[in-house]
Amino acid sequence: MKSGHILVVDDNRNVLSALRILLENYFEKVTLLTTPNQLLVSLREGKPDIVLLDMNFSAGINSGNEGLYWLAEVKKYDKDIPVVLFTAYADIDLAVKALKEGASDFVVKPWDNAKLIATLQSAYSLRKSQKEIKRLKEKQGVLSRVLNREEELCWGKSPVMQQLLTLIEKVAKTDANILITGENGTGKEVVAREIHRYSSRKEEPLVSVDMGAITESLFESELFGHVKGAFTDARADRAGKFEAADGGTLFLDEIGNLSYTLQAKLLVALQSRHIIRVGSNDPIPVNIRLICATNSNLHESVQNGTFREDLLYRINTIQVEIPPLRDRKEDISLLADFFLQKYASKYAKGALRLSKETVRKLESYSWPGNVRELQHAVEKAVILCDGSELQPSDFYMKEQSDRTGNGTASIDNMSLDEAEQLLIGASLKRNGGNMSAVAAELGITRPTLYSKIKKYGL
Repeated sequence: MKSGHILVVDDNRNVLSALRILLENYFEKVTLLTTPNQLLVSLREGKPDIVLLDMNFSAGINSGNEGLYWLAEVKKYDKDIPVVLFTAYADIDLAVKALKEGASDFVVKPWDNAKLIATLQSAYSLRKSQKEIKRLKEKQGVLSRVLNREEELCWGKSPVMQQLLTLIEKVAKTDANILITGENGTGKEVVAREIHRYSSRKEEPLVSVDMGAITESLFESELFGHVKGAFTDARADRAGKFEAADGGTLFLDEIGNLSYTLQAKLLVALQSRHIIRVGSNDPIPVNIRLICATNSNLHESVQNGTFREDLLYRINTIQVEIPPLRDRKEDISLLADFFLQKYASKYAKGALRLSKETVRKLESYSWPGNVRELQHAVEKAVILCDGSELQPSDFYMKEQSDRTGNGTASIDNMSLDEAEQLLIGASLKRNGGNMSAVAAELGITRPTLYSKIKKYGL
């Protein structure tokens, strides 16, 4: 199927006639010029996808300088439009100079039809790819701005959270690697997104990777990509997360769950600033801003020999610690009201408010699942409430001892989810948070364990 618009500039009318007959079989529109004087006008009005440009227009002159001059003029107008140069007086030095100054290719007269068409179609394919990339980047930029504008956040009024916000605004403007630490549910990914939003890379993507959910066998393919045929299911080339985040931010969540072997592979990529796709030998440079997050104490992991010290130094230029919700009780009512308004609107519940007794109940609870648990509790209460004022009875929160297995909670009359939550919490306590040991004890994989920990806010 014919597509694309090609502009041909040549002072030989016989050449133009021959090219029209040939090119009309492959391009949807063919425009011919006998002089380059109208070249820029044709670019503005016709908006061609590709230019085939002769290099000599004045009688007795065959230096190619005229073609190089008009090549430069085209590139001033649109640096991305492919220009294929066309001449009967070719030498290697002229071809090299033309390519250095921005020509896509160099064709010698008399031409071979098949080779000429292959050259032009290759240049046209490049043009289409460039347009698509530009379109996707523009779309990404618009979506990023819309999402950043519409996504409201509630930081809280506690001094520690105000200090945290000030720190984020400072470090976001740099490209320093940042390690975000804090318990599960404190909002580490939210903070990562805020850092990206304040950074100079905000128009580029933020790519999130859940390191706890990636198996060792898929690690390199997920992060670095692969080429077709690299392994059984590799049916096409695929870019990894590093390439997807090129120019933007790469967020590696729960990096403490990464095995010691895979830590070395990650470190090599971060140090060299390039990756190699699985099945390839070609290095691909990447320009990313790295943000990592963990609920583990990586310094203790280094002492225990389960986390590489050199990797810790690489990812930890700046550390951002998010305090648990129990240590900033003055934020609980503010956050609860924020989530209340959000879910009242989402579920069309009208104007809702929290009673004073409800606020006291919320502020007296320890919130082991932190902000995530509070958010889920408010959402559930909004869905089930009948009146306009939420009462303490609309909120059901288990005691922390029930969650961690320290108390005497019985599985009698528990749902399957509640019993599973209790067993996982008890195992986490017994094994000191060692994910591998907990997974082995419960007979499940680490990714499954990690997803259940997130599900229950443990």
